[in-house]
Amino acid sequence: MSKFMLLNGPNLNLLGSREPEIYGSVTLEEIEKKLDSKASANGQELICFQSNAEHDLVEQIHLAKKEDVKFIIFNPGAFTHSSIAIRDALSGVGIPFIEVHISNIYSREDFRQKSFLSDIAEGVISGLGVEGYELALDSGIKKYS
Repeated sequence: MSKFMLLNGPNLNLLGSREPEIYGSVTLEEIEKKLDSKASANGQELICFQSNAEHDLVEQIHLAKKEDVKFIIFNPGAFTHSSIAIRDALSGVGIPFIEVHISNIYSREDFRQKSFLSDIAEGVISGLGVEGYELALDSGIKKYS
């Protein structure tokens, strides 16, 4: 059994009620339950974590290394466009990850179109709604199980 990690950044705790025209009506809890069930059905353990605080996400990334996490699915939210600390943490632990965005960040405001993480990510899934999380998990199961 491999350990995978699902990380979600700021304001993703508001999924289901936050700008449903952009982010849909599915809650983060529903996403986590669905992915956890899929991971378990494939013999994997999924650790889920969300924080609005940059330092908590950095610490969780560091913990992933100690916990022997094999793969990270990460929706960094607004930290995508601003956090060198998160980039350094991901580079430092060397765990492969897929960057996930519910909306298409490349069709939104100019400031959302720059990611500090995309060039070090194994892949980026953007604009496919919450299905992007499942696609990232499928990829992790295929490569790191």
